[in-house]
Amino acid sequence: MEQAGLVLWFTGLSGAGKTTTAKALQEALRASGNKVELLDGDELRNTISKGLGFSREDRLDNIRRIVYLSRLLSRNGVTVLVSAITPYREMRQMAREELPGYVEIYVDCPLAECERRDVKGLYAKARRAEIPSFTGIGDSYESPEQPDLVLRTDRDPVENNVSLVLEYMEARRRQGEAV
Repeated sequence: MEQAGLVLWFTGLSGAGKTTTAKALQEALRASGNKVELLDGDELRNTISKGLGFSREDRLDNIRRIVYLSRLLSRNGVTVLVSAITPYREMRQMAREELPGYVEIYVDCPLAECERRDVKGLYAKARRAEIPSFTGIGDSYESPEQPDLVLRTDRDPVENNVSLVLEYMEARRRQGEAV
């Protein structure tokens, strides 16, 4: 039986750099021969969570589905990278409780910078009330109180942030924890 893989959960506002960082990490891990899968919140919303809205309950159902997939992959020795806003602490706590290798990575980026980066114009639509309950504008984002790792994408390049995650994983490996 293989050792369970880590579930690196990238949380933060839309446009913070979660997926960009996770994709770069995925490339680095694959280049080193690791089994790794990226579960992107946007892609999952269009597939396994199609039809769910953005109410608190629908958001929780979305995260439950991602946790389920993460558990399946992880228990088979795959390192799972989850890139999902996951706006509420209760959601992240549920994931932590249900996933043995859960690592909370807070992709911390100021709202103004996320808005500046927004190529889809979602923040502008939210500010015009065209998108109700948009995280950070019409709905809250509860910042992690004690994340395992914090990445600052507004001031650090993606390569530095990937190095920080790899160093964190190496430290866990040296301590005999799952990686």
